[in-house]
Amino acid sequence: MTEHPYMQVAERIRRRILDGELREGEKLPPMRELAVMEGVAVATLGRSLDHLQVEGYITTSRRGTFVANAPKVTASAYDRITRVLRTGSVLAEGESLIVTQAELIKPPQYVAELFDLEDGDQVVHRQWHTGKGQQRTGLFVTWYPAHFAAAVPELLSTNPRTAPGLLVKIQQAIGRTARWGRDDLHGRDADAREASFLALRTGAPILAGAHRLWDEQGVIEYGEWCLPYRLTVGYEYALDAAPEEA
Repeated sequence: MTEHPYMQVAERIRRRILDGELREGEKLPPMRELAVMEGVAVATLGRSLDHLQVEGYITTSRRGTFVANAPKVTASAYDRITRVLRTGSVLAEGESLIVTQAELIKPPQYVAELFDLEDGDQVVHRQWHTGKGQQRTGLFVTWYPAHFAAAVPELLSTNPRTAPGLLVKIQQAIGRTARWGRDDLHGRDADAREASFLALRTGAPILAGAHRLWDEQGVIEYGEWCLPYRLTVGYEYALDAAPEEA
C-alpha cells in the first residue's frame, strides 16, 4: 500500500465507488465529517478529493461533493479480480452480467501454450458481458484448464447467478491460490462481434486487454476483455524495489 495517507484515503473511496457502495450522484458527507470517518486531517482529505476529482470519480459544487453521474471510469482487470477475492463477486453494485458461452473446446495455439497443454487437450471457454443500466461496461472471455470443470461444474453453465464468484470457487475446489498476475492492454478498433456486445459501431476505438493469474503449478485463469472507448481504467502500484542509482 502507498505510504501517503491522502492516497490511501483516495483508494478507499475509489474502491467504494467502483464497487457501487457509493452510487452515482450520491452526496458524500461534509468534509469534516468524512475526515473524521477516514481518520485523517481535513487538509489530507481535501487532497484525496482533489485526486478523485481529477480522475473523474467525483464532482464538487456549492451544494457539496458528489459521486459523478455516469462516471467515465470503470473497473480494471485487477479491480475485478481483487473484488471477487474480497467480496465473492466480480460485479459492482447495480452491475449485471450475461454469459453467452460456456463450453469445452480445443483452444487456439497461444492459449494451449499458456496452459502448457498437449495437442488435442481441451479448455473451458467462457464469454460474458457486463452492463449497468443502459451502459455496456465490458466484454470478457475467460479460459481455464478442462479438468477444472469436474471440480466446478458451474464453469460449463451460462446461469448468471453462479458466474460472478467463479474464481473463488475454483481456488477452493482445486486447492490452489493465484499468487501472481499480469495485465497487458492496447488500443485498437472493435470487430463486429465486439461492437455488437458493446453497443458500438464496427471499427470504433476500444481498450482491449488480457490478464493471466498463476501459481507455482502454472496458469489458473487467462482472460481477454475489451472496454468501450468512453471508459477509463486506472492502476495504483508500489515501487518498493526501485533500483538504486549507480
